[in-house]
Amino acid sequence: MTDPRILVLIPARMAATRLPGKPLADIAGLPMIVHVMRRAEAAGIGRVAVATDTAEIASVVTAHGGEAVMTRSDHPSGSDRIHEAMQELDPSGKAEIVVNLQGDFPTITIDNIREVLPPLDDPAVDIATLASQIHTAEEDLAPSVVKAVGTSVGGRRMRALYFTRATAPTGDGPRYHHIGLYAYRRAALERYVRLPPSPLELQEKLEQLRALEAGMRIDFTIVDTVPRGVDTPADLETARSILSKS
Repeated sequence: MTDPRILVLIPARMAATRLPGKPLADIAGLPMIVHVMRRAEAAGIGRVAVATDTAEIASVVTAHGGEAVMTRSDHPSGSDRIHEAMQELDPSGKAEIVVNLQGDFPTITIDNIREVLPPLDDPAVDIATLASQIHTAEEDLAPSVVKAVGTSVGGRRMRALYFTRATAPTGDGPRYHHIGLYAYRRAALERYVRLPPSPLELQEKLEQLRALEAGMRIDFTIVDTVPRGVDTPADLETARSILSKS
C-alpha cells in the first residue's frame, strides 16, 4: 500500500527546446511519459500523477491508467508546476512529502525512486536528492553533468554544500554526478517557489542553488547508477535501445 503522506509528481510539457514533444516519444511501444509513470507506480511509495499543461499528454496518461492534472503553461520550472499540481490534488494538505520525478527519465530504476526518501527521516533536512560517483573523465569534465559537492553525514548520505557544472572539488578524491530527482517537505516546496531566483542559480543555471542560498538544507544519497535522461535525439535512441532489451 502506498503512503498517503507522499505525492509523486511527474512534470511533463511538450515544448522542450532540444527535443519537442518528447513526453510522447515512442520507446519500446509506449510513450516515454508512460514508462516514467509506471516506474513511479511500481516503486509504491505514494500517489502518482503527471502534471502537464498539454491535453494530449493528459489523455495519453489516463488512457494508460494513470492520473493527470492540468497546470498552467507559464511555469518557469518543474518545481513550480508540481507545486500547482500539489495544491490541486491535495488542497487539504495531507501530503507531507512531494517527490519531483522528471518526465524524461524512462530508465530510472524503482530502487532510485525509493532511495530519494531516507534523508527526510532527519527533521533537519528540507530537500532530498541523489548522486552517483563519477568514474570517467568524460563525465568529470562535461558541463552537462552537474556535480554535487557535499560532506558525509554517515553511510551513503551527504549534506550538499554546492552544485556546479564545473569539475569540483579539485584534487584527488571522489566526485559525484547529481541526479535530478527531488523529495521536498511540503513546507520546503512552498517556501522554495516563493523565493526569487538567486545569483548563483542564475550564474550556474541550477535551480537547486536557490534553496542553498536561502539556507535550506539539501542532503543526497549516493546510489550506484545514473538514469539516462532524454534531452536529444541521440538520448532517445539510447533509451530505445536499453528498454527494447528489458
